Amino acid sequence: MARRRPQHRQRDRSVECELKFRVAGSREHTRLRALLRKRGARREGKYDEENFRFHGPGKSTRRTTLRLRVFDGGPRGVLTAKGPAEFVGGVKVREETEVEVKDAHATLDLLAELGFQVEFTYKKHRDMWTLDGVVTITLDTLEFGSFVELEGPLEILPEKARSLDLNPSTAVRDSYSVLARKHLAQTRKKAAPVA
Repeated sequence: MARRRPQHRQRDRSVECELKFRVAGSREHTRLRALLRKRGARREGKYDEENFRFHGPGKSTRRTTLRLRVFDGGPRGVLTAKGPAEFVGGVKVREETEVEVKDAHATLDLLAELGFQVEFTYKKHRDMWTLDGVVTITLDTLEFGSFVELEGPLEILPEKARSLDLNPSTAVRDSYSVLARKHLAQTRKKAAPVA
């Protein structure tokens, strides 16, 4: 039986507010799962996603990122455009527009026809929870590390992070796309032949 990707709660229009933390690995994820259960959080599900990051026409002037996420091997996915980030009290805030797509491969073809090219890809395993009915908490595992992400109303995110023993002042400011690009560059540098 195929796993169903949990649906994100609708946010206030298209504004995303998040705190992201790098954690020590699966042991820390296990600790957080136990704490979330104790706090009465609801597990929404888990899934794998492949992220395609694009560059293309006009992107250098718009400062908008475009990403297609394909869940559990497809064919369905989500096309996301994100605006530039601002930080309010350490919380990352930015405009976000998401559109569910029935056929990710056709969407890739359509974007290629419009002049967008895949710049790089990265994979993520995500375990999603809802805390107090208002905050989405994800335990994410990527090739370049383990992370915890909190999304919800700006005014309560720092307090919810602290309630999970996460210090908002240590939140990661970079997006997964930026972290993936840095990891890819570092991997290529290590693999480059020495002249």
